[in-house]
Amino acid sequence: MLVREAKLLNGTSNQYKSLDEAIRTAQFIRNKAVRYWIDNQGVDKSRLYKLSKELASEFAFANKLNSSARQASVEVAWTSISNFYRRGKEGAKKKGYPKFKKHCRSVEYKQSGWVRFVSLENGELNSKCTRSKRSTFRIG
Repeated sequence: MLVREAKLLNGTSNQYKSLDEAIRTAQFIRNKAVRYWIDNQGVDKSRLYKLSKELASEFAFANKLNSSARQASVEVAWTSISNFYRRGKEGAKKKGYPKFKKHCRSVEYKQSGWVRFVSLENGELNSKCTRSKRSTFRIG
C-alpha cells in the first residue's frame, strides 16, 4: 500500500474548499464511530466499517468522500478505542478514554493496486509491473 503525504500550496479557492470539506467529513466519520462505540456494547472494528458505509448512504456529503478515506477515519477511531482497552488491561492509572475530535487537520487517502502494462521500445516487447500512479482522490 502506497501512502503519500501532500500539502496544498498555492491552490485555488475551490481546491481549498474541497480539501476543507474532505477533512470535515473525515472528522465526522471518526466522531460518529466513537459515538457508536460509546452507545453500543461489544462493537468491533468490522461493525465500525459497516457504519461508515451506512453513513455514506445516509449523508450525501459523506458519500463524496472516498471509501478508503472513510475506512481510514474508522481506523483512527478504532486505534483510540483499542489503545483505551490496552491501557486498561495493563492497569494504567490514566486509560485515555477516546475523545471526540474538534480540530482535525488531515484526511488520509491510500493508493493501492498494481498496473501491468506493455510497452514497445526499440522493437522489443517489454512488460513491467509498476505501482499505479492514479489516485483514489475523489472529492465533489
